[in-house]
Amino acid sequence: MGITLEQAERVVQAALEKSRELNLKMNVAVVDAGANLTAFARMDGAWLGSIDIAIRKARTARLFDMPTGNLGQASQPNGPLYNIEHSNGGLITFPGGLPILGSNGEVIGAIGVSGSTVENDHTVAQAGINAMA
Repeated sequence: MGITLEQAERVVQAALEKSRELNLKMNVAVVDAGANLTAFARMDGAWLGSIDIAIRKARTARLFDMPTGNLGQASQPNGPLYNIEHSNGGLITFPGGLPILGSNGEVIGAIGVSGSTVENDHTVAQAGINAMA
């Protein structure tokens, strides 16, 4: 079973709360188990270019069931997945995308966050994940 709309909205709200706490303007996307957009929010003043990045981070995290930063490490020059970001219609291979696990540990979706440094993007995404606990 994939993430429900109610769960996805809870994840987005937790990420937005963390963004406000850190005084950041973020785009937050949640996709379901099929990597389809389920919930999205763009904070007032968040970068327009980060809309697509947030969605692609969430999609990438779901397609490979791993944090996007981990995929990025493997996709460096001479790495085993070099140039993977050009597959699947374009992937994002830097931090800010995380898989969302269901109660029995299966991947039910993913969150993607963009609008600040990759460290802040990851922190805000993790806050969204924490809302599922």
